[in-house]
Amino acid sequence: MNDTPGWASPGSAPSEGQGAGVPRPSEPVDGSGPAGNWSPTQPPTGQWSPPSTPGTGPGAPPTAPGWGGGPHGSGWRQPPVAAKPGVIPLRPLGVGEILDGAVSTMRAHWRTVLGITLAVSVIAQIAIILVQRYLLPEPAAIDPNATGSEALRQAADSAQSALVNSVPSLLITMIATLITTSVLTVVISRSVLGRPVTLSDAWAEARPRLAQLLGLTLLLALISAAIMAVGLLPGMLVGSAAGAGLVVIGLMAAFVVVIWLMVRFCLASPALMLERQSITTSMRRSAKLVRGAWWRTFGILALTWLLTLIVSVIIAIPFSVIAMATNGNGIGSFLTDGSTGFGWPFLIVSGIGQVITATITYPLSAGVMALLYIDQRIRREALDLELARAAGLPEYDTRS
Repeated sequence: MNDTPGWASPGSAPSEGQGAGVPRPSEPVDGSGPAGNWSPTQPPTGQWSPPSTPGTGPGAPPTAPGWGGGPHGSGWRQPPVAAKPGVIPLRPLGVGEILDGAVSTMRAHWRTVLGITLAVSVIAQIAIILVQRYLLPEPAAIDPNATGSEALRQAADSAQSALVNSVPSLLITMIATLITTSVLTVVISRSVLGRPVTLSDAWAEARPRLAQLLGLTLLLALISAAIMAVGLLPGMLVGSAAGAGLVVIGLMAAFVVVIWLMVRFCLASPALMLERQSITTSMRRSAKLVRGAWWRTFGILALTWLLTLIVSVIIAIPFSVIAMATNGNGIGSFLTDGSTGFGWPFLIVSGIGQVITATITYPLSAGVMALLYIDQRIRREALDLELARAAGLPEYDTRS
């Protein structure tokens, strides 16, 4: 079997002190690495079956008499049950199984998951609170009695101030997301194989890839910003009412293009982490895996985003109410004059809410992304066979 992993199962590389006999998947056949040993005839999408005589695979139910098991049977046979060494069955996954696999990983490795998400979230929120309190300028004041051009000017100044003030928080959040995503991807790759993983092991595996993961994230952000700028530029150059219409049209068109590209490259991050590929190769891998399944991928990501949004709102509402109630001026001042000069009580209480939200939503998002990548490789490259061998299932061991 090829020693260059297409699925870089953490901790299984011979260079890390383990023997070369550890079962490991081969390189993906897409031109991004040495030719692997995938079978030239792959099972069609959605019709996976274990590589054994039907009814004899791992966990396959016994054949009932008279139901295709003998010469007098009717020919009908219940599909064999897929092997499940870890949190997911090794076959093409449904949407519910992807979500359940992410949640199951959180339950099975809760110490590791909670350790990384809680630690990173607390540090990130402390940094955001300190930046908001000491480094950011006061938000632009708005006169509720202003009218006409003065009201428009104040609204524009307020929007610009809010945008500038949000940049440091976004950068800190991006770094926190990178760290948690990289470590959780390693945890999920182990949980699929049914292997234990500690926080130190996961961090040791993820740390060498952080710089490339940061580069990938910045590259995708720059691509998105460039597309949005191109969409807005014609309307801004024209100006007047016609220019405003072009701005709206260009913004909508650019947004559609950005969504299409981000879904196309959404699997680049797990490909970079688990295949140990370069940034550009990981983007090509993602595009190849998503090709022909864009709408399915978009639907799963949209559902995950909706679930995380619901969780975030459920947690944020009570903490926001408590934060404004504990603030010096109370809720009434915020509702009457729009005061945003929040003090330490507001920042601390709202920060606790953000930590709880991140601790729950980070593992869910990272889990769905990694399992979606695994699912697409199972569908396109029969990765289930390699994972079964890597998990040490005897039925799949081809070594003599």
